[in-house]
Amino acid sequence: MKITTIIAFILVIVGSLVWLLVGIADFNVVALLFGSGATAVVSRVIYTLVGISAIWLIFYWAMYRPFRHID
Repeated sequence: MKITTIIAFILVIVGSLVWLLVGIADFNVVALLFGSGATAVVSRVIYTLVGISAIWLIFYWAMYRPFRHID
């Protein structure tokens, strides 16, 4: 489960950087590399993996609370 969380964390970081570039410079790296539009299956898979990774990290935080204060 540790490797899953590490992979999810990396995907969420990369996804957030992509959205940062979209927001600041209107530049979509995923669309540039893998195509855009309705037929870009690879782009949709990448976005789906990033979304699943975010859900996994929410689940991980809710179950294990890694940032809790320990007395």
